[in-house]
Amino acid sequence: MRIISANLNGIRSAASKGFFDWLPAQHADVVCVQELKAQAADMRPEFLACHGLSGAFHYAEKKGYSGVGVYTRQPPARIIEGIGVAEFDAEGRYIEADYGHLAVISLYQPSGSSSEERQQAKFRFMEAFFPHLEKLMTSGREIVICGDWNIAHKEIDLKNWKSNQKNSGFLPGERAWMTRLFDELGWVDVYRSLYPEATGEAYTWWSNRGQAWAKNVGWRIDYQIATPGIAARAMSASVYKERRFSDHAPLIVDYDYTP
Repeated sequence: MRIISANLNGIRSAASKGFFDWLPAQHADVVCVQELKAQAADMRPEFLACHGLSGAFHYAEKKGYSGVGVYTRQPPARIIEGIGVAEFDAEGRYIEADYGHLAVISLYQPSGSSSEERQQAKFRFMEAFFPHLEKLMTSGREIVICGDWNIAHKEIDLKNWKSNQKNSGFLPGERAWMTRLFDELGWVDVYRSLYPEATGEAYTWWSNRGQAWAKNVGWRIDYQIATPGIAARAMSASVYKERRFSDHAPLIVDYDYTP
């Protein structure tokens, strides 16, 4: 089973850069996308279904903002939108494809980089999402949560870690929260479990400022975080960088698992 996670930074923008031309050749079973920056009225036919993949979406109420989606080859038993917290469900940050024994989730955690107000919103989301993650872990299903978590967990996960210790995405409280997901709740960072020493090849996001992309001054903030059972069946993972569809790069993981 191949699962892809990709922050599109606008589905229309990514489409213009060839995302939907590239996708069929990947033979994915599930594709999780974030930051649609679109509403239902903006979605073209090729955005709704792509070469055997059918899409389901959780749009933000605000136009041109946020939004997540999940494309599936096999129809799920149900689609769940949101985490039950009105403030964040209005922003279109969570969609779950539930197969009964398996669930694949597309997540777009808030960024706090634009203002202190948004950083506080990010902390509120993290506080609300933690018990939801605990509930998912104890549900008895295998689960993969794909998405832009907007946190680089460890020093190895970004190029300039020393100068970013007071910046959103690498704050001590954010990093400690992620450590709790792994150490207390038992979630597994799939890429890092496969490649514990990977550095520059693991980055998934680059600032548009300066020469960040050219110099690979990146951050690893896009993850597939999974329950231990399916995480143990991950065979390989890679970050696709041959073409650029947004300021993020797709994260591809192959699992020895039948959906």
